[in-house]
Amino acid sequence: MTAADAAGPVRIAYSPCPNDTFVFDAWAHGRVPGAPALDVTFADIDITNGMAERGELDVLKVSYAVLPWVLEEYALLPCGGALGRGCGPLVLVKDRSLTQEPGLDLTGKTVAVPSERSTAYLLFRLWAADVLPEGVGKVVVLPFHEIMPAVRDGRVDAGLVIHEARFTYRDYGLHCLADMGEHWESTTGLPIPLGAIIAKRSLGADALRALAESARTSVRMAWADPEVSRPYVRAHAQELDPAVADQHIGLYVNEFTADLGEAGYAAVRGLLTRAAAEGLVPAIAADALAFP
Repeated sequence: MTAADAAGPVRIAYSPCPNDTFVFDAWAHGRVPGAPALDVTFADIDITNGMAERGELDVLKVSYAVLPWVLEEYALLPCGGALGRGCGPLVLVKDRSLTQEPGLDLTGKTVAVPSERSTAYLLFRLWAADVLPEGVGKVVVLPFHEIMPAVRDGRVDAGLVIHEARFTYRDYGLHCLADMGEHWESTTGLPIPLGAIIAKRSLGADALRALAESARTSVRMAWADPEVSRPYVRAHAQELDPAVADQHIGLYVNEFTADLGEAGYAAVRGLLTRAAAEGLVPAIAADALAFP
């Protein structure tokens, strides 16, 4: 059986961010041999996390942080997602003096985060547990594109940012207080798990394997001829400078996108195990990440 044997198009949701449109360009445009057609919904990852929890759609790009709530219905695909090194979320502040104090202190401070079901939030909480003895004053959830303006305008004291904000925060007059990915890598030696591709287990093992191969082939085709994907990337990232979009792709689409491998799976297990120990997520079964 091939992926093309599936009945009708595969209903998939992923973000309009450059890394996702780059990864799925060949597949979405029918250039992957033997792959089924895709019925694509574009949605930010906090939306797709909710879709996964409600069991919507066949394939979804979600935060690794949401896996403990959805692995009974969905299987983690071993490719297509986002892990890496030097690509973690940042905590930003407007007050530069906070970055120069001998000890970090967010006691009584308000920190904006993009979602409490995001991998960024788990990494933030794990970092805070290690380095902030007094904890954080208050956490508020804002759409990720509103966080830097909120910090700049003084509506919050700090902000946890993701995606291309790593490249643009200085344009807002902001300063990096801490790098969540740097902390994760220095304490675990593992890559940073960010976004996962999941598919419904009810599709069956053969279809799941075929979907994974379609995603992997789509990634490799994008690497083989990056220019082909540029119109799709730009059409869905119109506010991004093309150079920033290229940086975004270069950072988030890497060897782990083609295959999680041992290090990738170890990173995912490590994140979820640590988060469960802190009471942030439910514990997962030993075989929950196994791919059919």
